[in-house]
Amino acid sequence: MLKWSSARAFVIHREKPPKVWLSYAMFLGFLGVFFLGLPDSAESGVFMFTDAHGTVHFTDRPQDHRYRAMIMPERGLALSPQATSHPLSRRELNRLIEEIADAQEVDPALVKAVVAAESNFQTNAISRAGALGLMQLMPETAAELGVEAPFEPSQNVRGGVQYLKSLLERYDALEHALAAYNAGPTTVDRYEGVPPYPETRAYVARVLRFYTKYTRAWPLLAADQ
Repeated sequence: MLKWSSARAFVIHREKPPKVWLSYAMFLGFLGVFFLGLPDSAESGVFMFTDAHGTVHFTDRPQDHRYRAMIMPERGLALSPQATSHPLSRRELNRLIEEIADAQEVDPALVKAVVAAESNFQTNAISRAGALGLMQLMPETAAELGVEAPFEPSQNVRGGVQYLKSLLERYDALEHALAAYNAGPTTVDRYEGVPPYPETRAYVARVLRFYTKYTRAWPLLAADQ
C-alpha cells in the first residue's frame, strides 16, 4: 500500500506476498504527483530510506537521519512508456541475456534464474518496494549503474548483471551473493551469511531452483536461437 506522509513525502509499504507488482500506470501516477511537485532548482533533491519493516520512504525535505540522497543520472531515469522498446519474445530475451552475461563473464543460466525470480520476465515489472524492470533494480542502484531507462531490457539486464557480478566477486558462496542481491550486502555482512529472513531464504532457494533448471536447459535454448 502506498501512503502519503508529511513534508511532501510518500512511503511504499511492502506487504505479503513480498514480490507483488504495482500496475505501471498506478506507479507512474504516484511518482508523477510527487516528483512534478518538487521545486525546479539545482538545490532540490529526492531522499529515501528503507526501514526495518521494508517500508520505502521518499521525501524532498528529509527530517530523519536515515534519509540518503538519491543519486540520479544527469538526464534522470526514463520512466515513461516511451522508455521501453517493443515487447521482446522469450527467445529474444534468452539471446539478450546470453550476450550480456557472456560479455561480463557471468553464467547466462544464473542471470536467467535471477530474472525469473525477480520479475518473471516482465520488462515493466515494478515491485511494491519500487524495484524496476527485469532484474528489479532500485532507482538509486540503477542510477549508480548508469541505467537511465530501467524498463529498457538491455539497459536493465546490463546493469543487473554488473551488480550481480560485483556480488559474486565479493562473496565466495553463491547463496551469499544471491542473498545480498535480495537483502543487500550490509545485511549479509551483518549476519555473515544468508540472513534469517523468510523472504530472503525463500528467494535464494527459488533462484537456485531456476538455476538448476536453466543450467540443464541452456544448451538447448542457445542452440534454438
